[in-house]
Amino acid sequence: MMDKWDIRFMEMARLVSTWSSCFAPGRNIGAVIVKDKRVMTTGYNGAPAGMKTCKERGECLRRKLGIESGTRAEVCYATHAEQNAILQAAKLGINIDGATLYCTHQPCSMCAKMIANAGIRRVIYEQGYPDEFSLEIFRETGVQLEKFSETHPE
Repeated sequence: MMDKWDIRFMEMARLVSTWSSCFAPGRNIGAVIVKDKRVMTTGYNGAPAGMKTCKERGECLRRKLGIESGTRAEVCYATHAEQNAILQAAKLGINIDGATLYCTHQPCSMCAKMIANAGIRRVIYEQGYPDEFSLEIFRETGVQLEKFSETHPE
């Protein structure tokens, strides 16, 4: 069951998603890593530092090449929101072991592996993603995966 904190942090993930530099409609993704009700880091999908973004290029490489959603994630200029949030924690020396990750979309299998290895114990996502293998990774590694449900607790 979602509590008021889950709702607040998912709202933050939605806000962070607006910073995305992804050119593809519907692919603006945001992530927030939280520990002890404190925001540790945020991330959105976008090109690595120093590289032109899809918006700057005026096209989505994946759409240009006809790559189906949920496949061949490595063929993209962007780094995923979850990856960027984890990388920021590593870069800044922030301990995220035992944290919760809020994400606007279900993480892919690449992100699921990173999440498990980073010690994140709970993932709350809002929208689905066509990657069944990620669900297996979460099950087997014991990372709790929850679909966000907007509730209004007292």
